Amino acid sequence: MKTKQALLTALGLAGVAGLAATLLAIRTAGAAGPETDLAAPPAPRHQVLTVPGMPPVVDPNNLYSETAAGHMSEAVRGHLNRVYVPNLRSNDIYVIDPDEAKVLYKFKVGRSPQHVVPAWDLQTLWVANNAEGRTDGSLTAIDPKTAKPLHTVAVDDPYNMYFTPDGKSAIVVAEAKKRLDFRDPHTMQLQYSINTPGCGGINHADFSIDGRYAIFTCEFSGQIAKIDLVERRVIGYLKLRMPAQRMKEGSSPTDPQFEICTATKGMPQDIRSSPDGRRFFIADMDADGVHVVDGESFREVGFIVTGLGTHGLYPSRDGKRLYVANRSTHKIHGKPRGPGSVSVIDFASEKVVAHWPIPGGGSPDMGNVSADGRFLWLSGRYDDEVYRINTESGVVTKIKVGQEPHGLTVWPQPGRYSLGHTGNLR
Repeated sequence: MKTKQALLTALGLAGVAGLAATLLAIRTAGAAGPETDLAAPPAPRHQVLTVPGMPPVVDPNNLYSETAAGHMSEAVRGHLNRVYVPNLRSNDIYVIDPDEAKVLYKFKVGRSPQHVVPAWDLQTLWVANNAEGRTDGSLTAIDPKTAKPLHTVAVDDPYNMYFTPDGKSAIVVAEAKKRLDFRDPHTMQLQYSINTPGCGGINHADFSIDGRYAIFTCEFSGQIAKIDLVERRVIGYLKLRMPAQRMKEGSSPTDPQFEICTATKGMPQDIRSSPDGRRFFIADMDADGVHVVDGESFREVGFIVTGLGTHGLYPSRDGKRLYVANRSTHKIHGKPRGPGSVSVIDFASEKVVAHWPIPGGGSPDMGNVSADGRFLWLSGRYDDEVYRINTESGVVTKIKVGQEPHGLTVWPQPGRYSLGHTGNLR
């Protein structure tokens, strides 16, 4: 087994290109958690029986097949090609022309806009204004044909929003209330709620390939929650395991430094399914990597080291890679010009295959991939800017926006229907 000093020496020689491999060596040499289980590749699926009302799964081995470049739905015909950036502290939306990488205009929305969420039927973009610490939360509707606001609906604590796979309900994630509110997807009238008392900081989710269940992350309790969408109940909670070592605050891809991890629980953030729907990848900003969980058994089966403050997750348009935003700190409120970066995971091998630092520092957070797959768009949370990252070269273009940008969306995107967040389409 290599010593820590030897590993750090190796990091210096390897440079950025070799960072991912060396990080994996450190993880497997000293980790307390499980290594990624690659022993027995699963047999391919031939058919998926979905819940009633959910569109059929076209390719059972790639649930992202209908979000490939060029697979645009007729439902988005006439929608303007724009990037919508919610700015948490300036309470506004910046609208960007993605081709020119230029801000066109801005408009005010409700208090504390967190995410811009495409509706299940792709006809509306909803801004989730959760009014942090107050009771005047709201949802602002945007018309994607004009890129202008339509109206605002008063809704309790909408930190984030998803949609049931059958499109019958919007799921408002009431983070501060530890509750999921199921609402009419058009009027937002309350249908029913599921309480999640064991899920402190419930905020991000992804869905099983058949639509039977969803897994939500619990940021403040270091857990995930499995929700039965058919029986409308919590199936259970799973505490995620912390690694033996993690990156030091201020550590960068070009100067990686490590420390013994003394944190007893993580801070899970974004979550996305593997293409075959069997595994879920969960970003953890306190563990500096991605947990791998088997969805059916609800068991952690692996961990992939990525970078400091692992946060957002976005599949590539071909469904082969997963882009991972590393926000540059373990802290909720970080400093500008941190050592932010993006890691690229290969879904098949579950290994990091590329690592892109933000030049001059930054804080990549949430976003999505352009319709043609050529660019990854991410908000720079502590730097009041947005990053347009070339997905071939990793070259970054920075665009100044409002105060504390968060869950931006790129619109329109390929796909038949939206499960929510910043554009989880299938």
